[in-house]
Amino acid sequence: MTGHREHRAASQNSMTARSLPTVETPAALCEAGLQHFRDGRHPDARACCEQALAIDAEHADTQHLMGLLFLHAEQYNDAMAWIVRAIQRAPKPEYLASFATALQRYGRFEEALNVLDKAIQLRPDDAALWRQQGDIRIQLGRLDQAVLSLQHALQLGPNHQDALYKTGAVLHKLGRNEEAIAYLDLSDTLFPDHAPTLEARAWTLYNLKRFAESEAEARRAHQLAPDNADICNNLGLSLRRLGRNDEALAWFEKAIELRPEFVDAFDNRLVALFHLHRFDEVFALSDQMKSLGLSNIVTEWNVTLAQLLTGDFESGWRGHQTRLKLPSAKYPRFPRPMWLGEDSVEGKTILVAADEGLGDTIHFVRYVPLLAKRGARVLLVVQDPLHRLMSDLSGVSLCAPTSNLSTLPDFDMHCPISSLPLAFGTRLDTIPADNPYLPSPPDRLVQAWDNRLGPRTRLRVGLVWSGDPGHVNDLTRSIPLRTLSRILDVDATFVSLQKAPRPSDAAVLRERHDIVDLTADLTDFTETAALIACLDLVITVDTSVAHLAGALGCPTWILLPWTPDYRWLLGRDDSPWYPSVRLFRQSETREYESVLDRVRDELRARAAAFGSGSL
Repeated sequence: MTGHREHRAASQNSMTARSLPTVETPAALCEAGLQHFRDGRHPDARACCEQALAIDAEHADTQHLMGLLFLHAEQYNDAMAWIVRAIQRAPKPEYLASFATALQRYGRFEEALNVLDKAIQLRPDDAALWRQQGDIRIQLGRLDQAVLSLQHALQLGPNHQDALYKTGAVLHKLGRNEEAIAYLDLSDTLFPDHAPTLEARAWTLYNLKRFAESEAEARRAHQLAPDNADICNNLGLSLRRLGRNDEALAWFEKAIELRPEFVDAFDNRLVALFHLHRFDEVFALSDQMKSLGLSNIVTEWNVTLAQLLTGDFESGWRGHQTRLKLPSAKYPRFPRPMWLGEDSVEGKTILVAADEGLGDTIHFVRYVPLLAKRGARVLLVVQDPLHRLMSDLSGVSLCAPTSNLSTLPDFDMHCPISSLPLAFGTRLDTIPADNPYLPSPPDRLVQAWDNRLGPRTRLRVGLVWSGDPGHVNDLTRSIPLRTLSRILDVDATFVSLQKAPRPSDAAVLRERHDIVDLTADLTDFTETAALIACLDLVITVDTSVAHLAGALGCPTWILLPWTPDYRWLLGRDDSPWYPSVRLFRQSETREYESVLDRVRDELRARAAAFGSGSL
């Protein structure tokens, strides 16, 4: 036992001897201490500093190193005191940078930025200083300036990993995703297997709608950081966009396991269940989120959509008011009370204003004549492209475009147009479905379009294949024109109603000579309505034109994704909103090819009937 204790003591003496320099000058001691600090041996670094300061209490490099030791220990007051002493002796750029770091850690970002500016003035070619300036600007929310700092750091040091990754990440936050991905690609090439780069790259690819690539990058990131809940959540989002909701669900659940109060992952799990048509689980999960205090406006909105889609209008229309609280809501604040059906409107002036998209306005404007029948004077405000068409709507005293909202006369109350179903207590069996309810376009316009289409020798079919690219469900509802082309071998005259086709579709449209394209002259919905009046049938995906054609009473076939917009309900091929509409739904395969095959078969029969004069 005695020998063992002596051996340990000798060993300790040996270690002490190795840790101390043989030449005990302040500079040598400080250099030794700095090496200990870099190697993570902080007590040894502290011992060297104390010996150096015992020889020269004003040795600036040692004072700075003491500041770094306290900074690492998160003792920021002591850290700043030591670093300030060093700066007072010699205001070196590295001292100023350390002082700026201490101020950053304290949350004193403006002061940190000012200190770092002085460091950069002394050493303008130091990439690390510019990178640190970028960090502080990020913390201050000055992202445009941060990008400039980080890009300058990369000019000085092109292979600076932190600056390269952060430049891409900040550009993504600014919505400059094409620029961001270039930096992140380079970061991945130079520094492979860097989890933060892969995470940022996956999310940037997601926002570029490159979902398969996003999935692949998120899987790489997960291998490197398996306990990162954000990576799991983002991987789930990519899978959901790829239509693989079962797989997505598992990743959202994994994210929740890692972070039990991860609200976004709960919301995304609910949406995945929604798209899997597991509605009982949607409602159960919503109740669970409420019990955990995790429910929010997004949750309420998604539950509302499930209620409406499954025909629970009583709960759904009440929940539909949640849309006015969403971040995307654009309904103005009016100085008059909102009318939701409780009070009499007889003898009152009520403002009815558009609050969602063009299709929603067309869909719900059917209630305006009912308001007038209750004795109300109705002021109607609609989007500018609808103004001319809606101006002659029955029951409207004044119709104004949203661009002239500030010039309206006084009114007693207001109602968002999408709140009218709630105000009228609409149930499935009380939907006002008298069609057409929109005013007919002027005869002269109809005749002008008819003349342009030429002799009516074949069935005339209007086509719309895509909607707003920014729509949250655009990926599932829009169809490439090349896919829609499988119905074009039918003996009919096809007429494009598609405004602003996407570049890939425009290229296909130029190749084909079997689609009449006069859309350059569709300047507003009155012109579109006049062209529709010249057609025998409209085939469209779920867009504003679908509502327009239905509201005009035109025979309309709507192509729907597996999980459609709530107003089309589930499991039926007709619409209680539009008697002239037929619905062609995707099956669980979630593809449009089989849907279009059914459309083509029915279209052939309809074209043959037209040719025989029996239509």
